[in-house]
Amino acid sequence: MSTRNAPTLEDVAARAGVSRATASRVINADPRVRDAARAAVSAAVSELGYRPNRAARRLVTRAADSIAVVVPESDERVFSDPFFSGTLKGVTRAIGSLPMQVVLVMGNPDDGDHRMERYLRGGHTDGAIVVSHHQNDNLWRVLAETRLPSVFLGRPYAEEARVPYVDVDNAAGAALAAEHLVARGCRRIGTVTGPMDMSAGQDRLAGWKQAVEQAGLEVTLVEHGDFTAAGGAAATRRLLEGCPDLDGLFVASDQMAVSAIGELGVAGRRVPDDVAVVGYDDSPAATMSRPALTTVVNPIAEMASCAVDLLLRVMDGETVEPEILTTSLVVRESA
Repeated sequence: MSTRNAPTLEDVAARAGVSRATASRVINADPRVRDAARAAVSAAVSELGYRPNRAARRLVTRAADSIAVVVPESDERVFSDPFFSGTLKGVTRAIGSLPMQVVLVMGNPDDGDHRMERYLRGGHTDGAIVVSHHQNDNLWRVLAETRLPSVFLGRPYAEEARVPYVDVDNAAGAALAAEHLVARGCRRIGTVTGPMDMSAGQDRLAGWKQAVEQAGLEVTLVEHGDFTAAGGAAATRRLLEGCPDLDGLFVASDQMAVSAIGELGVAGRRVPDDVAVVGYDDSPAATMSRPALTTVVNPIAEMASCAVDLLLRVMDGETVEPEILTTSLVVRESA
């Protein structure tokens, strides 16, 4: 495509029937724009396939100089959870010697200042890998409107979000965990879930439930967590209050599982003698736990590498399909 054929900001403004300045403010997520003007400009951007600045230049040069790792989470969460550091490490290694930078873009989607949306709409990067997508963050809509090449690490929550993604088979992994607890002889098996506004949280709950049901056991011992240590501890306390004879526990992340083991100890329940515990991730926390944590492998480095490969192919104009990776169970002392 030549530069004269690429849609310009003036084209967007003309199509939307607004001034160039108004079109620019909408594209940069300025909250002061009237709703009607915002809707008109957004429709024009989508219809014309407008992409500002750097992204448009890339269509001519075919040379990208940055990709963004977009994490709709608070900085506290990003810097405390090993999943995110593992993802960033995997992305940077996959980029290797390619002449491009990796930019970390993070922020709570409901903080009101639309930082991530402004960044993605502003033409500051050539592609995006979205990590830890939640139901209401709506980043997929922004990416669809701007046509910025993008890949999700983790299946998008919204069914209408037809974007490429890389994920692990979370339901199968959770089923492995529950089946292991059943085979060990556990009969009162509970679970601490991940967030229910994320596909990983829902899929891991579904996999646990299916395996427990197939074993003919009760499936009501469920408490919801949020993938944080504090959330895992609180959910474990609630489980013990409702089911003091709990003898098996699947926790949807290692970080939550380690704190669950601590709560079980406070309650006088020995792991694994009284309660067998299985986590999810096989993160460094699993081997540092006492006892060491039996856990499901979440192949973060492989997923990140696959996401980079898919994104580079999308940036080159290819149509790609989602990739679902398999998982396995690592048995250690906790179960």
